[in-house]
Amino acid sequence: MHDKPILVTGATGYIGGRLVPLLLAQGRKVRVLVRSKRKLDSRPWAAHENLEVIEGDMVSGKRTMEAARGCGVAYYLIHSMNPSHKDFSDADRKAAYNMVQACRINRVQRIIYLSGLVPDDPNLSKHLASRAEVAQILSLSDVPVTVLRAAQIIGAGSASFELLRYLVDRLPMMVTPRWVHSKCQPIAVSNVLTYLTGVLDAQETVGETYDIGGPDVVTYRELFEIYRKEAGLRKRFIIPVPVLTPRLSSLWINLVTPVPTNLARPLVEGLRNNVVCSENRIREIIPQSLLTVQESVELALTRVRQRTVDTCWTDAGEPEIPEWVTCGDSSYAGGTTLYSAHAVHIRDTVEQVWKVVKSVGGETGWYKDDYLWRIRGFIDKIIGGPGLRRGRRNPEELFIGDALDFWRVLDVQENKRLLLLAEMKLPGEALLEFTLFPVTTGTEHVTELRMVAYFHPRGLWGMAYWYSLCPVHMVIFKGMLKAIAKAAKGDVVKGPWRIRHIALQRCSLDTVQKLTVAEAMKRNGHT
Repeated sequence: MHDKPILVTGATGYIGGRLVPLLLAQGRKVRVLVRSKRKLDSRPWAAHENLEVIEGDMVSGKRTMEAARGCGVAYYLIHSMNPSHKDFSDADRKAAYNMVQACRINRVQRIIYLSGLVPDDPNLSKHLASRAEVAQILSLSDVPVTVLRAAQIIGAGSASFELLRYLVDRLPMMVTPRWVHSKCQPIAVSNVLTYLTGVLDAQETVGETYDIGGPDVVTYRELFEIYRKEAGLRKRFIIPVPVLTPRLSSLWINLVTPVPTNLARPLVEGLRNNVVCSENRIREIIPQSLLTVQESVELALTRVRQRTVDTCWTDAGEPEIPEWVTCGDSSYAGGTTLYSAHAVHIRDTVEQVWKVVKSVGGETGWYKDDYLWRIRGFIDKIIGGPGLRRGRRNPEELFIGDALDFWRVLDVQENKRLLLLAEMKLPGEALLEFTLFPVTTGTEHVTELRMVAYFHPRGLWGMAYWYSLCPVHMVIFKGMLKAIAKAAKGDVVKGPWRIRHIALQRCSLDTVQKLTVAEAMKRNGHT
């Protein structure tokens, strides 16, 4: 089996992004199925000689047969709890059936599935019930399945840890539902990865289901207290109440943490169930030193402080390009793409200006009128969007697919271009583009920086939204360009000024994603 590639689905997610390099380091051949090849550019292992990348989608079934062909083992790490799927249970169901079919037809010898720790409780949350259903679906064929069932995974960047971190960091007093007394058995992400790689060579695990957990069983209240002590925070007051519904809890969590409502609600609903290991057989098969909750939290906090977070729960978002960007007329609002474009000449090199541009967002902020960005982020959180609290994984580097506050990085071209796709709640779809060009002015180094906001409105409300914010955009964009010039320590030679002659009506250009503003102007006969 060692000579056959190992298929890893969900390779750009939190666990998959850490599992693939471990398998490659063991000398194994790995094939990954991802929705966007370009997103893998952010991974240091993307160019490994033993890695094969196939672009497809498990939910739709696109190229799943090709991905499984010739593989000996397949890891199933798909979870559809994201905004692109209104019904994550249905999406998970479709993906699991596609996995079963692909593995059965291609005679894959084994499936390894990382599931949730599902208790024997008739009142299961939708989230945990979906995890259990996926395990049942994967077992429908004659391909044996190894199921590892974990409760909360504690590690820098995991959704569970980030939810815990932001709640305790930000709230000196918490009003919580009764689930604060529920019991859980968290496990460190490093221990999870050891189990995932260890079962490959443990033949006795084929076709078996194991609960995996750390050495501690704690209540969520105790978990909050452990984090508080490790983070060096003052005492937190927790007040459980019987009337706080999962919906209200998820809305509150959405406001306080970076976790959006669509992800927070199923997670919160799952907290009402006790998730404790019913057996520990795997500890004898794959012995390892299990980190305590305290050690797991301490290690995760160290990673966060050192800015060495390998993967993050936000990585699972895909930099999918909206249809209006990539093809002809859209199905709404007449196919019109609105824009607001501004530019400035900065007496500095392209490289210096680029360093400032690619550091935007996160702790750095947006250089000008940050309070307005925070207000917009707060409004977005209220209505169920991600808001600004997602921040960014690395304060200095950006890669395709990275979350950046309420944006997603769609394209990065070093010293040339940064393109962001809005993931905030909007009556339409929006892009924000920064492009840099060297300007010839004798012996001086001058850089032209252009900033363009594209918006594809959805009906009348979208049009009203855009035009009501046009005056605000003009002030913010000009101020940002001046502030970026100042941060780059370069003088403003010319501008900021507004670019007026870019024809983007009815998607007449091939694609905004491929064309810079300069190319757009040239194609439309402007200089």
